[in-house]
Amino acid sequence: MLKAAGAAAGAVGIGAGVGTAVPAAAAAADGPFAHPGLLHTRTDLDRMAAKVKAGARPYTAGFAKLTANRHAQRGWQANPQATVYRGSGTPENYRILYNDIHAAYQNALRYHVTGEEAHADTAVAILNAWSGKLTALEGSADRFLAAGLYGYQFANAAELMRDHGDFELGRARKLLLDVFHPLSDDFLTRHNGAVVTNYWPNWDLTAIACVLATGIFCDERAVVDRAVEYFKHGDGMGSVKHAIPVVHEDGLGEWVEAGRDQGHALLGVGLMGTVCEMAWNQGIDLYGYDDSRFLKGAQYVARWSLGGDVPYTANTRKKGAIGGWSGSETASDVAAADPAMTRPIWAMIANHYTKRRGLSASYLTRAAAKAAPEGGGGDYGPNSGGYDQLGYGTLAFTRDKAADPAAAMPSPSGRAGGVRPQGTVSASASPAAGRDLAATGSEEVVGWAAAAGVTAVAGGLLLLRRRGGTQ
Repeated sequence: MLKAAGAAAGAVGIGAGVGTAVPAAAAAADGPFAHPGLLHTRTDLDRMAAKVKAGARPYTAGFAKLTANRHAQRGWQANPQATVYRGSGTPENYRILYNDIHAAYQNALRYHVTGEEAHADTAVAILNAWSGKLTALEGSADRFLAAGLYGYQFANAAELMRDHGDFELGRARKLLLDVFHPLSDDFLTRHNGAVVTNYWPNWDLTAIACVLATGIFCDERAVVDRAVEYFKHGDGMGSVKHAIPVVHEDGLGEWVEAGRDQGHALLGVGLMGTVCEMAWNQGIDLYGYDDSRFLKGAQYVARWSLGGDVPYTANTRKKGAIGGWSGSETASDVAAADPAMTRPIWAMIANHYTKRRGLSASYLTRAAAKAAPEGGGGDYGPNSGGYDQLGYGTLAFTRDKAADPAAAMPSPSGRAGGVRPQGTVSASASPAAGRDLAATGSEEVVGWAAAAGVTAVAGGLLLLRRRGGTQ
């Protein structure tokens, strides 16, 4: 039994990309959001549990990464703070918050896979502790990053435990609506008093992720609509056409933050993928929006991060404060990339496009295979960057290829404003229909080596079978 019930509201979206139409059931108005329905649906959770129980690879390797993480252990003791500071303030204590959130998420995920109540109790205790104490996020401009990142992460951990009898659902809703969401929504509106292009895409994307997750968790239709509309048409750098301003003839979509550095580009791709996945699970297709523009950008960053050459168009953006100092900055070429750098972002994106949608995306599959099995917070270094994604994509997002891509679209009731019901968009996500998005290399890198039981090994070696063409 829930301690509090959410108000009913709904969302649905277009069937964009690969000729996929939204099922008619998704066009019904005024229905509830699907729960659980952020990064993981009930189907996802059941699949994880069944695959691990059956000893299926690569799920078992992904689950082993989870159980080995110190955050995933039952009995983790939360250390809630009334005020969290990031960037400045006394004390700068945001590390406490993100460590506790990742412990809650990892214990919640472990509970859903194994059914062990001790992990559910641990997750609930952490979430309740924070919802009972946190009242403010303070600091420098980095407080907006804290609101966005830890807001969407808290919502996802809480979504996994919302049906638990001891979970304080009403308090969690209040924390998201009163503490995390206002800062994220304000950033999308005012950008901390700066000109709209002052902040790189990842700043907007943290805010979009928080707004969307809050709207879904709290059953707030207008909040979801706000996030969807900004993703499509927002003025800031994080809306999809600003983050990916150029689509080249070879089908690669230039990720603007690749002109800054690799770490922030990976963060941006991971955040946009998170937004797309949460929306998809409510029947809103942002993955396929604008002829699968995000796929093209993700392929670009994957190729570049793997050590491949990519084009870059010089980008000049205005900087400064409104009514204050002003200037500009030009990124003239793609930054250097280290193929050894990885983040747990690829499995979710690659599985969507290749398994749900049936598209070939060789760079994504290679990046996902190289990163497998993906870990989570605590597996990618001790600093905040290692906690920007919730991770565990090998366990959570590995899926069988859909026999009918049109049947893969979730069908919750309701309709998000600004999202077209039904219909199709271009059947091809690349200039050469039926071929790989980038039209280079193998048509199907078996890079889903993990699915065949082959995963990344010590020293970074990875065995890949090739089928057709060369790589």
